[in-house]
Amino acid sequence: MSSKRTLQLLSFGCAGSLLAGCGAPSESPAAMEEPASASMPAGNPISGEGMPNPNPVVTQNWGDLPEGREWGSTAGVDIDPNDGHLWAYERCGAGTFGAGAPVNCDNNPVGPIFKFDRNTGEVLANFGGGVMVTPHGIHAAEDGTVWVTDFAGNADGTKGHQVHQFSPEGELLMSLGTAGQPGSGPNQLNQPNDVIVGPDGSIYVSDGHQGQNMTSNQAIEQGLEAGATGRILKFAPDGTFIKEWGQIGVRHGEFRTPHAMEFDAEGRLWVADRGNHRIEIFDQEGNYLESRYAYGRISGLFIQDGMVYAIDSESSPINHPNWRNGVRIGPVDGDHITAMIPPFERENRVYQGTAGEGVAVDADGNVFAAEGPNSLAQAGGAFTKYSVQ
Repeated sequence: MSSKRTLQLLSFGCAGSLLAGCGAPSESPAAMEEPASASMPAGNPISGEGMPNPNPVVTQNWGDLPEGREWGSTAGVDIDPNDGHLWAYERCGAGTFGAGAPVNCDNNPVGPIFKFDRNTGEVLANFGGGVMVTPHGIHAAEDGTVWVTDFAGNADGTKGHQVHQFSPEGELLMSLGTAGQPGSGPNQLNQPNDVIVGPDGSIYVSDGHQGQNMTSNQAIEQGLEAGATGRILKFAPDGTFIKEWGQIGVRHGEFRTPHAMEFDAEGRLWVADRGNHRIEIFDQEGNYLESRYAYGRISGLFIQDGMVYAIDSESSPINHPNWRNGVRIGPVDGDHITAMIPPFERENRVYQGTAGEGVAVDADGNVFAAEGPNSLAQAGGAFTKYSVQ
């Protein structure tokens, strides 16, 4: 049983006048009356100063861990659409991840995938041992299956760079990509970040983690020549490749690390383009629709009841000055922030703090963060629960 420490944080008060809206007003008087949840409060969405915090109760080191194990880092958490409980993973005790990490799920083959009771943190399921190297993205599908991306390969070239589908009991049902063989072909993956099942059962994979570190045109050109990817792949429900779009770049429809995906109620695909500090929105055929720029350097996305929850774990004094880490919250139909859950403090991210990589929201509005390598030490465990008051 893991220890838990609950902190009570005071939410910031709203002060001053409301900021102006982003869109043009509708001719309809009823449409001009924006709902309270989508109104724009006073406050600074970059620094977080003056922004309201709807989830002020912080439970660090949330969730039980089997005896004898230590929390590793994570980047993935999701809500089961059928019973509302939490699916997540931790990296088999590894605080770091990727090629060269001393510990991973290949050399420490404990089960990395967990299902937790959302109220108590009790482990309801635990499996996946021996299947992957470094889990990265997770998705709980409507049919009850659980999908996990395996971001890195092992030294033998026999595992990794795949997407795996499991039954709720842990049976491996399907794998996409070629085990241990990264590449840019239609049946290969190269550092897959996230996976999600669309409204019609199609499978979408966001592929390519390296682009976020390419900060010049020359670096992008060299990355493309070396076969680095920044793309979305679409597969049929049976795993047959359908199409792909995107490459490393800064134009719309290009990506510098498509780190997370989410569908909204209209069936539009939202992609957290972390290295470009934006969200790109597409239809299910990959046609670009629009973007969001108000959420920071985003690692994780969750959409619920018309609101977007985007967690910024990567803004730092070097790669994104002044932007504070944390969970920014705003309406689906606008590009502005209405609330923000603040981060933990971290000395070498002066003024900016540190927050997790994955985010999910339960039916009661409680927010769960999956703590990555940048925040694991400050959070004290792989998962943090931010409860409503």
